[in-house]
Amino acid sequence: MTATPETPLFQPLQLPGGQIVKNRIAKAAMEENMADAGHLPGAELHRLYRRWAEGGAGLLLTGNVMVAPDAVTGPAGVILDASQPLQPFRAWAQAGRANGARLWMQINHPGRQVYAATNPQAIAPSAVPMAIEGYAHLFARPRAMTEAEIAEVIRRFADTAALAEQAGFDGVQVHAAHGYLLSQFLSPLTNRREDRWGGSLENRARILVEIIRAIRARVAPGFGVGVKLNSSDFQKGGFEAQDAVAVVRMLNELPVDLVELSGGSYESPAMHGRPQQASTRQSTLAREAYFVDFARDIVAEARMPVMVTGGIRRRATAEAALAPEGDRAGVAMVGLAQALAYAPDLPNRWQAGEAAVDVPMVRWKNRALSGLATMALTKLQLRRLGAGRSPRPQA
Repeated sequence: MTATPETPLFQPLQLPGGQIVKNRIAKAAMEENMADAGHLPGAELHRLYRRWAEGGAGLLLTGNVMVAPDAVTGPAGVILDASQPLQPFRAWAQAGRANGARLWMQINHPGRQVYAATNPQAIAPSAVPMAIEGYAHLFARPRAMTEAEIAEVIRRFADTAALAEQAGFDGVQVHAAHGYLLSQFLSPLTNRREDRWGGSLENRARILVEIIRAIRARVAPGFGVGVKLNSSDFQKGGFEAQDAVAVVRMLNELPVDLVELSGGSYESPAMHGRPQQASTRQSTLAREAYFVDFARDIVAEARMPVMVTGGIRRRATAEAALAPEGDRAGVAMVGLAQALAYAPDLPNRWQAGEAAVDVPMVRWKNRALSGLATMALTKLQLRRLGAGRSPRPQA
């Protein structure tokens, strides 16, 4: 069995800025922690991304690249600022664009989601510490950012985007999800400011809007600019689905090429398993595509293409996410993350008629710790791929 011409999965997608992606399958971002001692992409990351590009995905989104050298999510994270040489990034771009793939750099500032051992100082919208029972002490206690520091972060995002374009990347994705700095600004739980950067949702989203504007002022019109946004934080009193809809309406007024919907944070890692607050419908689609229901609501409001990521492993699930459901339209693109750690050529397998891949999941009672353990298993596979070996799910 092979993919039929009618399947939308292998149809090209033209983005608002004119860029064309060869199919509707994206390799979603996964933090690799595989940089060299200088926080640069080396041979392992080049090898890993060439493997994914050859595996058939139309768009590859890198793991989060830090915009500031003093704010790194973990060891061996990639940093791109004006002090870094561009040649390692040019080699990364060349590898990730093999086989006609588009390569976008996910750019990020972690804010308070940094470990005290590697980042003893942390900044955030407000001085709200991490709240993970039994593990909060591992994270740096943040202090509230000054106006000057907010302006500096905006500039750093724009600098990194401009450097990514110089290095040969096709675009950037601004990470405003998963509890990182921009997500912290969006959430009323972590943004308790009373100035123009806090309070109303419009104020809380201001830094994201200003970053998009700053990037667009520095890059060519055809350079892709996307946003990764939480559908919900899955925390009581936090950023919710209706907030996501409102933010997308704001992004409609900007030159944004793609919005990716995900969810959760370190404190509530919904991105690693079925969110408890979501629908209890026990279909395969519901078990795999965690955020697809939220994404359909966003599609109804968005002027740009919408991508959904979260647990997709089967071709039928991906096709269902792209297809209309009743009077609601499907998404424009599906993102695969952990599945591509265990089967880097899954898009090619789908096109040849194979259906699914098994992805081991850690399901401990402590959901935050379970999420970290699942990430560790996934990163082990990434290192194997980066070393030129095959994945080993039971390793």
